[in-house]
Amino acid sequence: MELLTIEHQDFTMSIECGKFDAIWDKAVRNVGAENLTSTYSWSDDVLSVVRQDENGISQEITNGETRSAVFFDNAEYPIWVDFKNYVRNARFGSILQGDNENFSFRRGILAGFLNYGNDIGKSEILIDYTVGTEIRHFRFGFDVLSTKLNYHEHWRKIIEDIESEYRMLSLDYMKRTFHGFSTDTEGETPELVWWSIFAGEQKKFVNAVKSIIERPRHRLHGIETYIRADKLTRIPIAIENELAEHRKEPAHLYRVEQQVQSNDTQENRFLKYALGQITAKYETLKRRIEAIKGASDPFKEKMKTMLNTLKHLQRNPFFRTVGRFKGMNQESQVLQKASGYSQVYRTWNLLRRAYSLNDGIYRLQSKDIATLYEIWCFIEVSHIVRDLLGIKPEDVDHRNRMEMNGMFTWELGKGEHSRILFKKDDVELAELVYNPKHTDKENDTISMDRLVVPTVAQKPDIVLQLTKHDLQKDMKMTYLFDAKYRIEGRVNGVDTPPEDAINQMHRYRDAIYYKENKDAALKKEVIGGYILYPGDGKKAEVEVSKFYKTIDEVNIGAFPLRPKDKENRDLLVKFIELLIGKASTEILDDSIPQKGLYYTSEEPKDAVYMILTLDTEVNEDVNAVLEGKAGTIMMGRKGMEETKDIQTVRYIAPIIPGGHIEGFYKVVKANLTHVNNEKYPIRIKFDVSDWTELAQPAKFGMARAAYRGFCKTREEFFQHCKEQVIIDKI
Repeated sequence: MELLTIEHQDFTMSIECGKFDAIWDKAVRNVGAENLTSTYSWSDDVLSVVRQDENGISQEITNGETRSAVFFDNAEYPIWVDFKNYVRNARFGSILQGDNENFSFRRGILAGFLNYGNDIGKSEILIDYTVGTEIRHFRFGFDVLSTKLNYHEHWRKIIEDIESEYRMLSLDYMKRTFHGFSTDTEGETPELVWWSIFAGEQKKFVNAVKSIIERPRHRLHGIETYIRADKLTRIPIAIENELAEHRKEPAHLYRVEQQVQSNDTQENRFLKYALGQITAKYETLKRRIEAIKGASDPFKEKMKTMLNTLKHLQRNPFFRTVGRFKGMNQESQVLQKASGYSQVYRTWNLLRRAYSLNDGIYRLQSKDIATLYEIWCFIEVSHIVRDLLGIKPEDVDHRNRMEMNGMFTWELGKGEHSRILFKKDDVELAELVYNPKHTDKENDTISMDRLVVPTVAQKPDIVLQLTKHDLQKDMKMTYLFDAKYRIEGRVNGVDTPPEDAINQMHRYRDAIYYKENKDAALKKEVIGGYILYPGDGKKAEVEVSKFYKTIDEVNIGAFPLRPKDKENRDLLVKFIELLIGKASTEILDDSIPQKGLYYTSEEPKDAVYMILTLDTEVNEDVNAVLEGKAGTIMMGRKGMEETKDIQTVRYIAPIIPGGHIEGFYKVVKANLTHVNNEKYPIRIKFDVSDWTELAQPAKFGMARAAYRGFCKTREEFFQHCKEQVIIDKI
């Protein structure tokens, strides 16, 4: 579908999108048609710009006008530029080499495609082409919108929230889109901001320096010299007598003071200093940018040209007679008001200022919207936890930090590098961790040290650990959150989360274990996992949706969370409030074990240790069981005593021939299985792990009596072992 047609004196440009109708309908559903607007602008020599609207009606757009948007995130836009026959060597002028490589110029046509991915904001199509010996440039500006969030409101709110918490964290570089910003008098000037400001000021700065060199401000000062009488323009009173005395000596030289013009002024010294400082800074940053993978060749050429221009100005003979700048003794009216000087002074001051993200005239690039949404969700959860615990912002223990990522930009530290502790009266109540990478590597400095994954790395975006003290001291309840900037569809008026993300939360919960210390056994501590996504829908309809109801059913589900949506945010608030207020026993009772595992604070008070004589008829490798190397243990014959539930068995202590116990296994899972045996068709199969050897073997007595198992509490079992210790193995 052809969306835009641009008629230029040198070419005709056509912009298309094959799936635009579906994209537009999705955006209308999520954001509203009234919010899907873009401001269009372009350079000179454009004859007309026509947009085909969603109804197929042609509408002409004027320069600077706001109309319905054309460009959206994660959509592909084929672009065709049909040049007049006198045009040659056309090329796409993106700062990203990958975008330029998507375009080719053949037989007078420049063709390619654009896909903005998750980059939203203002953007431009830039084209360079040659007519005769002249290189011409064309610019077409517009807004790239999100199909999931309101770019004009939601994006701004996300940026504001992130910047208020982590200054500079929202900024990025080498993106396809940019945003307006203005200077601020307070705060430091990041290098990215310096570079972005100078990009908008460099032409004016260079022209100002050139105009000063051509017509500089100077001062008059007297110098002592010797000169013949015929060269004197005026006769000083001091030499009148001498002149009379030597009037017949034409070659006689008279000592006089002449007023001469000098360029060595405070203002020119400042110009020399500012030009040197800016050139040095530009050169340093240019080298860093050139090292970035993906920086385009045209962009590198423009940087090279600018640096050469700055250095050429530095070498101008004008500066040979200009001294070193030592600061201003007083306020200079020349720098503030004089032509050329005022622009140099303005640029210098701008480059020393901080920034404020709004609709200013300068350009900054931000992180993609998916990353921004993830960071924003982390901030939202932290604020919810803080407010529910009644902790003042200044009392929150922020151990998270920002880390330099590449050339200009910053990222939030991962795992151990990004922790927020919530304490009251020096008692830990909760902990929030951003983007932990759970591994079993001891030297992994970014993972959470108590959460491990024996298999492959798992990376939920946010981990919330609530500390409970009612059942045992410092008991941790862990909840996983994943922020997904995606919407699967819409059911009964409610946006639905991506199905694969829900499945991923199941994998997270099953894969991540808890370890109290290096030598301790693994425990299953993760209670639930939840998706945060930018969905919309009325609160009452969200509450009856499938993905929300499953939170109560299996502790896996999703919460719609978007800026300025207080009603659906309240669902997350009430949920976390419930988790904070629940007792440990209630949480554990409501939790559903995964893959045969169970949630418990310690061993339950009922029978959990079973002393068992092995049935050699149903256990294939009895020796492996007795040596602590087994993975399964089978019970045959009549099975357990009827009053006991097999799911209460947490540990099995096999009896060694001779009637003693050397250790016990941890039960991972227990279930019933059927075999071809008329007398005892049912068997009990225990999956076991983590063999623990007793410090001293313990007597049991009559081993024959333990085929059905003797079930004991933890206290009873260890008391038995203590009382029945044997010195030598039988």
